[in-house]
Amino acid sequence: MVTLHDYWRSSASYRLRIAMGLAGMEWEAATVDLQAGAQTSEAHMSRNPQGLVPVLEIDGHSFTQSLSILEYLDETRDLGLLPKDPAGRQAVRALSYAIAMEIHPVCNLRVAKHAVAASGGAITMQGWMQAFIGPGLAAFEAMLDGGDFCYGDGVTMADICLVPQLYNARRWEVDLEPLPKIRHISDKLDEIPAFAAAHPDLAPH
Repeated sequence: MVTLHDYWRSSASYRLRIAMGLAGMEWEAATVDLQAGAQTSEAHMSRNPQGLVPVLEIDGHSFTQSLSILEYLDETRDLGLLPKDPAGRQAVRALSYAIAMEIHPVCNLRVAKHAVAASGGAITMQGWMQAFIGPGLAAFEAMLDGGDFCYGDGVTMADICLVPQLYNARRWEVDLEPLPKIRHISDKLDEIPAFAAAHPDLAPH
């Protein structure tokens, strides 16, 4: 049995739920309650010394880091998440990294909580999130060609990174009106069952 150690609102876990859904996989969800601090428990730290989710137990291995796991799933389940040509792969990785390595880390809950606490009340959680998610998505918008997907004519790793980030953007009331290409892609992806089924509202929590 494939086991996903995740948290329902975790963007990184959300990415894997989408990918596994696209692969038609069945898995068992094991909740790691980030709000309760379960990520720092001895049991979870033994799975991931970084104290992060997700951790995916699959094919006799235990994997961490969602983007590297996405590439593993792509290679072993033939999902087509990365183009075959080098330039295409670079473009998709650049889009994916723009979210997963630029927006996501600074908006990680522990980072945002630290910033709010250290500011002595000058920074609010919502203000922090809006300050980074909005400009980050605006840059992502400028990187897009304007089709139905982030790159090419099908789902790639970039689409899988975009959707969880949009969930967070809406949660923190980031204005998406100036982002027509992103909103168009979002509408198209919402029609794909694997994306809809992976939504946090449907995840165990």
